[in-house]
Amino acid sequence: MPWVRLSDVFRTCLKRLPVITMPAMPRHTSSLLIGLLMLCYWGSVVAMVIKTKKRVGKAANFLPPEPIGRILRTAWYPLVLIWIVHPITFGFASKNPNRIPVVMRPLMEMRYFAVIPLVIALLAFYATLVCWRRMGKSWRMGIDPNETTELIVAGPYAYVRHPIYTLSILLMLCTMLILSSPLMLGVGVLHIGFLIWEARREEQHLVNVHGEPYSRYLDRVGRFFPRLRASR
Repeated sequence: MPWVRLSDVFRTCLKRLPVITMPAMPRHTSSLLIGLLMLCYWGSVVAMVIKTKKRVGKAANFLPPEPIGRILRTAWYPLVLIWIVHPITFGFASKNPNRIPVVMRPLMEMRYFAVIPLVIALLAFYATLVCWRRMGKSWRMGIDPNETTELIVAGPYAYVRHPIYTLSILLMLCTMLILSSPLMLGVGVLHIGFLIWEARREEQHLVNVHGEPYSRYLDRVGRFFPRLRASR
């Protein structure tokens, strides 16, 4: 019968259609979320670099003109990429630890307590946005010996000399708690070390540029944490 033949043709067409499969569901949600948050963080940084380039003709020293800063970025930016990609990819990793490379396998599981570093990281990201807004046109990612920017000592900078770096350290520590793999721990140690080194280099540069006003600022404000009393 014609209607039978049409039915057979319909079933045959259905069998030949490509199979549509849903993407794998995340198995480690906290790791995925912290990775996505870091993607938002560094995506915002790139957006600010582009905005600064359009406004002042320089890309906020994304690749600083001075040699040490340029060399430092060649090692630093790959760490940032791992900081973003590793948590996101681990979010879809197998629950069976034997299927995960040892270097990417967490040394401990936060489980339900992961919500604590996640909330702290979210608050740190918001506080970073406040610091970026306070920096305004003076925001830079590196040192340009031939450039002089406005000295910002108000808002968060009245309490800490490098609040953005402090918050970046906090974000990294939260990531290391959520995903305590040897790879993430190594990236975290290097990232924090680079931040400390860069903060000291920036301070020396700002002393050379701003002189006595910045030296007095160094005396009364802590580098990464508020100072209880000004040094004498």
